[in-house]
Amino acid sequence: MVTELHFDCGTLVAPSLPEDGALRALFQRDTRTGVYRAAARHYRQVVLRLRELGLAYEDRAKRFEPLEVELATPIEPFPHQKAALEAWNRAGGQGLVELPTGAGKTLLAVLAIARVKRPTLVVVPTLDLMTQWQGVLSRHLGMPVGMLGGGVSDRQPLTVTTYDSAAMQTEFHGNRFGFLICDECHHLPAPSYRFIAEGSLAPYRLGLTATLERTDGGERVCEELLGPLVHRTDIRELQGRYLAPYEVRHIEVPLTPEEQARHDEARARYLSFIRQRGIRFDVPEGWARFLAESQRTDEGRAAYRGYREQRRIALTSSAKLDVLWRILLEHREDRVIVFTDDNETVYTLARRLLLPALTHHTPVPERKALLAAFASGELPVLLTSRVLNEGVDVPEARVGVVLSGSGSVREHVQRLGRILRQRPGKRALLYEVCSAQTAEASISERRRQHRAYQEEGGEAC
Repeated sequence: MVTELHFDCGTLVAPSLPEDGALRALFQRDTRTGVYRAAARHYRQVVLRLRELGLAYEDRAKRFEPLEVELATPIEPFPHQKAALEAWNRAGGQGLVELPTGAGKTLLAVLAIARVKRPTLVVVPTLDLMTQWQGVLSRHLGMPVGMLGGGVSDRQPLTVTTYDSAAMQTEFHGNRFGFLICDECHHLPAPSYRFIAEGSLAPYRLGLTATLERTDGGERVCEELLGPLVHRTDIRELQGRYLAPYEVRHIEVPLTPEEQARHDEARARYLSFIRQRGIRFDVPEGWARFLAESQRTDEGRAAYRGYREQRRIALTSSAKLDVLWRILLEHREDRVIVFTDDNETVYTLARRLLLPALTHHTPVPERKALLAAFASGELPVLLTSRVLNEGVDVPEARVGVVLSGSGSVREHVQRLGRILRQRPGKRALLYEVCSAQTAEASISERRRQHRAYQEEGGEAC
């Protein structure tokens, strides 16, 4: 009996299967059509098992062949890149690599593509990163690089796409790439994105991230879909040689008596409601329950307004703005990125400081113009919310100011990474400004629980 393999909308299909328990465990019988069906990601296991059994099979599933691709110019990898590539190769060309921002994850992927020599799909979280990856791949591999997303539909043997576009396209092209690279792969466990890896035949897989760990344990999904964590390099191992040395300064500022009074009144209203309803935020459904119950009564809506008000006061206190102004004056010769948690705050800063704001609403041409002006020094300060947290290459930045943010360790490490790209003589400096005697102080403590913020790393103050 010859086993036939077909690809169908993100699944691997076999009209019939040999009597082998290991093979049949990967498939389910489709009662509608009578065929056997498995997630496309099991393609490699199925083919290897058939070969191991010495059974004949006809592969009608894949639509890719080896790709003639070479480095257009030699790349001499740094020791951490070489170690990561070798570990990934020993794992059979599947797995996750955790490297700090600025440590060369993109060039590591270029080296992996040149080694694997298969049509490759690179998945990234943003349009800015899609353009950035396209430039790096075409420059180092000397081939046309397609893009899928942002109004562009150009599929090539080497293609870069966004997570959003890939999630919609995988059922159509999941059999056309032999190598799947997920940049910032901590996004992959989102329910809407898992199908990108589930529905792909790609026998070679590489996940890249600066911070794999997720609060919901989703890193286990990354390992299931892309392979195990094969290499990790810490920021502290690279600072001073491959990353700029850095210092972290934590500044707590008081609220004014008037701000403190308004903050405490709003917070008491919010806390009273959640205690009466027994709502807990240390369980996954806590926040969703608060949102639902706060919209059912006048008391609940008042509690929600209280939550928003106490948060707004803590994030935009007048003392914070005074500190920011002093920091900008002190570092007027440096390029400075100011991070906030939300668009409202960054627009408030933009009006007060007469500086442009960069948010997810900023059109792509304007965003490129702002980044170019920042790189040239024409614009010394970038005000942004979250759009620069990931991936965007801004080597000119030496100073970062976290004026507000979430409790996410990942977000905080990513923001540190924005200012660590190496330049001769550069010493990076990250300020974190938070309001004392507010919930923001505990949020700040939580997000700094990372090796990069311990005193042995950068010089924490």
